[in-house]
Amino acid sequence: MVANCGTTIEGNDAMQYNVGSIAVPASCGNFTINLKHAGKMPVAAMGHNVVIAKTADQQAVSADGMAAGAAANYVKADDARVIAHTKLVGGGESTSVTFPTSKIKTGGPYEFFCSFPGHAAMMKGTIAVQ
Repeated sequence: MVANCGTTIEGNDAMQYNVGSIAVPASCGNFTINLKHAGKMPVAAMGHNVVIAKTADQQAVSADGMAAGAAANYVKADDARVIAHTKLVGGGESTSVTFPTSKIKTGGPYEFFCSFPGHAAMMKGTIAVQ
């Protein structure tokens, strides 16, 4: 649910987000995504993050993120394709990221996904300004 130019997403130990799409209100200048890891597993085994990029770039961003490694939150440093991303969190942890909505108003479609290796196949959804 979106309220006050933000939303909360939960990730779990079954490699799933509880949200499949995010509609960002056009009236918001900035938007915040709060990520809550509802599972119990540690970050090294079942870490989750939220990365926002063009749908067309998701696979390449994930591959470069895997090469960057866990210490880099599975996101390549200074990757121009990445609109925004959170750090990796494990069971019981939370994090958030705020970004300008202008970055996803044109040039999409965009999606949010988890860049932990292997997770993006199941942990992804669409994000768009409405």
